[in-house]
Amino acid sequence: MTDSTAADYEIIVAESMRFMGGLPERVLAHLRLLGNDHGGFAVDRLTHCLQTATRAERAGKDDEYVLCALLHDIGDTLGPFNHADIASALLKPFVGERNHWMVSNHDVFQGYYFFHHLGLDPDMRERFRGHEHFDHTAEFCHEFDQPAFDPGYDTLPLEHFAPLVSELMAMPRRSIYLPSVEAPG
Repeated sequence: MTDSTAADYEIIVAESMRFMGGLPERVLAHLRLLGNDHGGFAVDRLTHCLQTATRAERAGKDDEYVLCALLHDIGDTLGPFNHADIASALLKPFVGERNHWMVSNHDVFQGYYFFHHLGLDPDMRERFRGHEHFDHTAEFCHEFDQPAFDPGYDTLPLEHFAPLVSELMAMPRRSIYLPSVEAPG
């Protein structure tokens, strides 16, 4: 690529923009991969994500929060040992710092409800006590993530959230590749 020209990159950028425009549909397709994988829970992973987002939407949370609720466990298939990292990396260009931190750390906060069954410290989240987003993340887990394993809950389908995904993931807030938006910090 050291011999590339501006004309070469005009072609590459045009193709990249087309590819980037397909991100929302790829995200929805990846969410569908979570269907029929129960992981021992009463609902499959897709239903859990949908139920978390449904609960957040019905509680009046804003669209960005609902998107985070929908995608918080999207990393389960590719990163079973660090799923929150996968979800937060995917969401980082599209959401504010508060919700990004929430998704990045929800796995530790969710452990409050079950780590004792695994011989882990259920108070692991206490290492974040005093962080400005602690309460926001604790509320997410308590109100939306933790109760979203109910097979009897009236959960909205993925198609309901597709326009939200398309709208909020159409253009990033932060990216080193787009000079018109803020560089990631």
